Amino acid sequence: MTTFKLNAKTVSFDGDSGTPLLWVIRDHERLTGTKYGCGLGQCGACTVHINGRARRSCMVPVGSLAGRSVTTIEGLAADAAKLHPVQQAWLEFDVPQCGYCQAGQIMAAVDLLKEYPRPTDEDIDRNMTNICRCGTYKRIRKAIHKAAELMADGESP
Repeated sequence: MTTFKLNAKTVSFDGDSGTPLLWVIRDHERLTGTKYGCGLGQCGACTVHINGRARRSCMVPVGSLAGRSVTTIEGLAADAAKLHPVQQAWLEFDVPQCGYCQAGQIMAAVDLLKEYPRPTDEDIDRNMTNICRCGTYKRIRKAIHKAAELMADGESP
């Protein structure tokens, strides 16, 4: 059995320890914000935070999570009544088109802003490796810059 925190709640999984975290999140915990895209860790639709860092959940065996902390898009906002600054910026710039990849994009952007609080376009282009089939990359970049401003102005992450 593997026990870990999922969005600040202790969960246990007693299935195969090699089961990808993505399927535990979606099928066992019924959180559907994290999406299946490629199953190869390339597209980023399944991006979550493990101990505060972005990871592709389709590539993480649940057995490796004992005692660790996982945050999905559903747990990103510290207060359910107030969005994370990245989520606010995503709405302001109308980033989603189809929306399928956007939870993963947001989780990757939050991680990027931890490393680069005032990212350049080059920082964003180099580090945002999630794929958006709709091509909303320019809006994603604008939203990341806006989120950086919000966070610098004291918006709580």
